[in-house]
Amino acid sequence: MEIHGAGALVAGGASGLGAATSKALARAGASVTIADLNAEKGEALAAEIGGNFVAADVTDPDAVAAAVASAAEGDRGLRISVCCAGIGWAERLARSRRPHDLEYFSNVVKVNLIGTFNVLRLAAAAMLENEPDEGGERGVCVNTASIAAFDGQIGQVAYSASKGGIVGMTLPAARDMASKGVRVMTIAPGMFDTPLLAALPEAAREALGAGIPFPSRLGRPEEYALTVAHIVANTMLNGETIRLDGALRMPPK
Repeated sequence: MEIHGAGALVAGGASGLGAATSKALARAGASVTIADLNAEKGEALAAEIGGNFVAADVTDPDAVAAAVASAAEGDRGLRISVCCAGIGWAERLARSRRPHDLEYFSNVVKVNLIGTFNVLRLAAAAMLENEPDEGGERGVCVNTASIAAFDGQIGQVAYSASKGGIVGMTLPAARDMASKGVRVMTIAPGMFDTPLLAALPEAAREALGAGIPFPSRLGRPEEYALTVAHIVANTMLNGETIRLDGALRMPPK
């Protein structure tokens, strides 16, 4: 599918992986709608790339529907949807007399898994209104998991469960939409230089990067965005999760 001229939605698009994706899609000629909770950053980035901003919590059906509607405006409609929104939480399953907090587990699953599904279902429904392109394609949805879905570390029960759910729904979602010409893909990043890691001391960041086989550094958000662009362009990519991790396999802790 061509990026140029397409309507694109980037949920969680105001910072980190999402911001890099918003910029890359705009440079390639897409009309980008950024959906994010951070209005200040979202509005500033939208102005920078000539896109639109819609304040949205990915778990809010009405807010996401408004963002989808904004992205679908125009002759070609919504053709590209990328969901980068997510949160994390670190806690062991159980300690002496203290089981894992159920509310925190529920919140992580709500944002990461249910929020991603909310964006996916609404974006896919909007794509069905598009006329197919020359290859019979109406749109492509890209979700964001994590290698924690496969190599979850100590304290990552909630996060790994939420990201594993995203991986698990990728193939059935792609099969659901295949007859309509809508593709569904997932990217599972490893250790990336995002705002979450920016708070760590430089020595700690370097140590994390050194543990990656090659390249021995943190991933760059632009490399995630490059993967999104390739998924959009390569129609044969469908129903799969791509690990983007420099061959990293995370140890227990």
